[in-house]
Amino acid sequence: MTEIFEDVQIDETIKINIDEPKNYKVVMLNDESTPMEWVVDILKSIFNHSQETAEKITLQIHNEGSAVVGIYTYEIAEQKTVEAINSSRQHGFPLQVSLDTE
Repeated sequence: MTEIFEDVQIDETIKINIDEPKNYKVVMLNDESTPMEWVVDILKSIFNHSQETAEKITLQIHNEGSAVVGIYTYEIAEQKTVEAINSSRQHGFPLQVSLDTE
């Protein structure tokens, strides 16, 4: 058996484009029934804001009607939105949270 070895050179470069996942804004809306203390608690417990930041965001929601409370990939934004709404409903509050594309 005769083995033939040839040197092969490839002059082609393969480019791989990896797109970063799209980010979504979690927006909390103002209402007249949900206490500000509850909003601060949700911002701290679910969205991991500090006391100071949570209070600032809560005032922005109250004064401007809404505020972005976090920016995440879709799955994380959706999960945090569901957690905030479910927890609020369990405590009898009509807090509204929505997702917007960045």
